[in-house]
Amino acid sequence: MQAITRPKRRDCTRGTSGRSNADNTPVTLGSESANRSVLAVNSGSSSIKFALFTLAPEPSALIRGAIDEAARATAVDEVLERVADPLGTYPLAAVGHRIVHGGPALSAPQLVTDQLLTTLRGLVSFAPNHLPAEIHLIDAVRRLRGDMPQLVCFDTAFHAALPDVARRLAIPRAYDAQGVRRYGFHGLSYTFLIHELQRRAGHAQASGKVVLTHLGSGSSLAAVREGRCIDTSMGFTPIGGVVMSTRSGDLDPGVVTYIARSTGMDADRVEHELSHRSGLKGVSGGVGDMRDLLAREATDDACRLAVSIYCYEITKRIGAYAAALGGLDAIVFSGGIGEHAPAVRARICGGLEFLGISLDERHNAENAAMISTSTSRVAVHVIPTDEEVVIAAAAYQLLH
Repeated sequence: MQAITRPKRRDCTRGTSGRSNADNTPVTLGSESANRSVLAVNSGSSSIKFALFTLAPEPSALIRGAIDEAARATAVDEVLERVADPLGTYPLAAVGHRIVHGGPALSAPQLVTDQLLTTLRGLVSFAPNHLPAEIHLIDAVRRLRGDMPQLVCFDTAFHAALPDVARRLAIPRAYDAQGVRRYGFHGLSYTFLIHELQRRAGHAQASGKVVLTHLGSGSSLAAVREGRCIDTSMGFTPIGGVVMSTRSGDLDPGVVTYIARSTGMDADRVEHELSHRSGLKGVSGGVGDMRDLLAREATDDACRLAVSIYCYEITKRIGAYAAALGGLDAIVFSGGIGEHAPAVRARICGGLEFLGISLDERHNAENAAMISTSTSRVAVHVIPTDEEVVIAAAAYQLLH
């Protein structure tokens, strides 16, 4: 796996020649970068994040920012304006995009071509809530900067080698042949996390039995052994897995057919119901943000139940993955909830003490990098993820 170094976050402020990485050590641009830059665009469920990096083997962040989902129509125009380099210090060499679904055939990062766009448009039925908007961003860059190389990195790639026992769904073989299988998502996040775990804790722990969690508006887990994913919570689409902010997570298929029959909804409307009106929002009666749920749970039974279901499902999944892995060496918490909600982490790990997990209350409350005690048999880490730097590193590899 190619090395990835976490750049220092700059929150949309322009970098200087004295840039630092996560360890606050100076970053020196090698001649291979030629002082060029790459723009990483990360289209998520609630916002479009972007970051400008030096084009180098170990990218350094120059600018970071985010645009609200409501501004998607003009997102590319705004991003290109905000990363403009009037002095030509770091001319833009490429734009990289996170693509949620690569289908059964696409996994490795690759440059955008007419043929690739045709293939992506043919995959829209695999991820109708994500792919159209992501393709729109690629088209917008083409319209504004037609000569600009673009590349795509697939969220499903990290899980591409899932063993058949985890990959195969128990449906007729004809559907499997069409690509209906478990794919898994949040792959760029997991790629970063496993590299960062190796940097922090060493090769032995990172190549051991690890559960990675990406807990945010969309939440998932991955069971990783020897650096390879052996199972993951999301399935054919990002709707499946544990309960999420507005997504239902795993359901009895009969629930889906019942909703369709009892309401007369077509497939698109049912999918919207399960993607945007379910999950924590559905249980609580309209609240999908974990911060609001935690603030209200003391006086609101529905909010308290939503938080309890969320923590319970993740605890169950970690326990199941410990069984699948044959033990557990480390857990990594990441994503907006995983990085910033000590109460959620404590409740999740409180149900896993039988595995030898012991949290340090003070370190957990401080969102420290290591929140397990020195006597805990399982190391518990909090690692802020960085999907954009994975895109930037892929850009360097493709363009060189």
